Amino acid sequence: MSAGVQRRLLGQCLRDLRLEAKLPVKKAAAALEWSEPKLWRIETGQTTVRGLDVQAMCALYGAPPGLTQALAGLARYPKPECWWHTQGEAVPGGFDVYAKLEEQACELRGYEPARVPALLRTADYARALITARYPAVGAEEIDRLVHECRARQMLVTRQSAPLSVRLVLSEALLRCAVADAFVMAGQMRELAELACLPNVRLRVMPFSAGLHPGHWTGAFTLLRFPPARNDYETGAVTVYVPELTGELYLDKSDEVQPYDAAYANILSRALDEPATRELLRAAAKELER
Repeated sequence: MSAGVQRRLLGQCLRDLRLEAKLPVKKAAAALEWSEPKLWRIETGQTTVRGLDVQAMCALYGAPPGLTQALAGLARYPKPECWWHTQGEAVPGGFDVYAKLEEQACELRGYEPARVPALLRTADYARALITARYPAVGAEEIDRLVHECRARQMLVTRQSAPLSVRLVLSEALLRCAVADAFVMAGQMRELAELACLPNVRLRVMPFSAGLHPGHWTGAFTLLRFPPARNDYETGAVTVYVPELTGELYLDKSDEVQPYDAAYANILSRALDEPATRELLRAAAKELER
């Protein structure tokens, strides 16, 4: 995790805590004896923040001790990659680094070879994936995870500044029986409907395309963040790469460029948007038979 990702993650977590406490920026800044712009810069990841300041914010927002300890540790560590290993036990179990960053992004591009991305899942499809991945988890916890997954779709469907989504999905994803035919058909129809939104562009990489960069990169997502005022990271991009033993977050130019090039190559070989929607609807009809 780079310093830029560290700041965005910390800022989003602090913003979430403030909103949960139902404190507007003006009141929170006054209570902390800060200016409103200072608080805004912290929440948008534009500036570093001291561990003591994080503790003060967490105390004001009523954050639990474990989360306060973890977030203060994130602010203090000069090497963010060491934070998770050191503070991991203090981090709540439901803490999702990627989801926090996704909330700050203005554009999402990427390639997914195996599973429908969380932003685009139906409740039934999400439940099937979660149940398969966490077989020992109880029904109540599964319900919570499904609800959180579905809530993320609001980033795409909201009226004000919806997230721009540009994804290429492998045809294998359409054919993999994650759940029964009814659930899979519902998911295909959901994808076709979401693909009609002006901010969502879905493309399918057909089997007929043969070898392409996605075979080597695996799944990846390029997250672009809104331009920040007076910030040297204007329009910064972070690459997210899920791995079995952890997650990679890359934002140096020489790390981002290969994934940017891979995405462009993959996109150029995928079906166009009308053909993709037609294929998704045809897959749904086939599953319903």
